[in-house]
Amino acid sequence: MSAYLTETEDGVILSLKVQPRSSKNQLVGSHDGALKVKLTAAPVDGSANTCCCKFLAKLLRVPVRDIDMITGATSRHKRVLVKGLSCADIAGRLGLESDH
Repeated sequence: MSAYLTETEDGVILSLKVQPRSSKNQLVGSHDGALKVKLTAAPVDGSANTCCCKFLAKLLRVPVRDIDMITGATSRHKRVLVKGLSCADIAGRLGLESDH
């Protein structure tokens, strides 16, 4: 199983390392056991968290309501719960290799 994907009863938890204030929103691979995400938003008043959830929802083709930030609201290291998909679904939609 990928270090940054953990399947649970509620969905899949993604471990992320977020880099705010990037030139564009993009997924840039893995870094220290987490999926690295660059975001255009600044880390002010939760705007980077909102941007992160919307960006992941778009990439995964799920409604934003199916993405919940469970830890790391004030950190670059975040854990996000994605409801309704399996690890294999997420790996496929993100173009990652799946061990499932």
